[in-house]
Amino acid sequence: MAKQSPSGTNSDKRVTYHEHTDMENTLKLREVLKTLPPFCRDYFRAIDSTTTTKTRISYAYDIRIFFQFLLDENPALHNTSMDQLTVEILDSVKALDIEEYQEYLKVYRSGDKLETNGERGLKRKISALRSFYAYYYKREMIHTNPTVLVDVPKIHQKSIIRLDTDEVALLLDHIEHCGDQLTGQKRVFYEKTRERDLALVTLLLGTGIRVSECVGLDIEDVDFKNNGIKVTRKGGNEMVVYFGEEVERALKRYLEVRKGITPLAGHEHALFYSAQRKRIGVQAVENLVKKYAREITTTKKITPHKLRSTYGTALYQETGDIYLVADVLGHRDVNTTKKHYAALDDQRRRMAASAVKLREEP
Repeated sequence: MAKQSPSGTNSDKRVTYHEHTDMENTLKLREVLKTLPPFCRDYFRAIDSTTTTKTRISYAYDIRIFFQFLLDENPALHNTSMDQLTVEILDSVKALDIEEYQEYLKVYRSGDKLETNGERGLKRKISALRSFYAYYYKREMIHTNPTVLVDVPKIHQKSIIRLDTDEVALLLDHIEHCGDQLTGQKRVFYEKTRERDLALVTLLLGTGIRVSECVGLDIEDVDFKNNGIKVTRKGGNEMVVYFGEEVERALKRYLEVRKGITPLAGHEHALFYSAQRKRIGVQAVENLVKKYAREITTTKKITPHKLRSTYGTALYQETGDIYLVADVLGHRDVNTTKKHYAALDDQRRRMAASAVKLREEP
């Protein structure tokens, strides 16, 4: 009979990073819901099967800001606490109030902290509010839906920041050899983490996976027979992403080093370890990418997401297949990919202009 852990779960069953994150997020969401008006729980229960725990937490925070706005800006509610609000409050809100809320979101105080929102933050918060209102309106619990009368903030596309081909080579070379300029403890730390850092950055550059997908990898997710890794995409879908020989070599070198690491309990399956012998976190990967990239370029702010853009750009330039790029990057909508790589399409159109000769040169 399998052993039971103190929590009552089967101790022989491997809990993946994403399952563990979901459990933590579920507990966190319950705490956030306690701070919202009681009627909100119906909405979050309804969207449970169609959204991730991370999305629901974001929505809960966003909707809490909306109720705080009503309490702060409506004199009739000044002596009311959030848990006293009922669903009828939604019917008292007009389209003009939603427009004022958008203006409020640009800069507001949350306790002692000053909060700001750019285009993306505004759009997400208004989208969350639209979804919230739609639920109660569809179920005839309210009679009006002012959110549909207000335009969702437009997001202006920014040019893709990515590494050029020569910069990719410089970055990998730097990670491999920068220890020559280091001394003392810095040299010791570098030698300890070099193969891990090189494998991490090579994997990000060679597959285009998200940093959250990367840190969530377990050793069992790597398949050298087919040169693929099993990643859990946004939304929870699993997918095998394939890698080339450079990634294979970097991973195998790191795995030799990994054999000599004794991980802390509960982190035995993690592919990449931190210096504390635990699963490496998103922030740690972001910090190491920035650290190495600063030595290569001072004009580009390189993050793990920019390494993803670098891969997507290289793949599109090599194949010209936007649907393949969308599939490999895990975009659910190809239009998302098209928006990101529209500038490259323009380059290809410019090439087409000079590709066809109408008359031979004299």
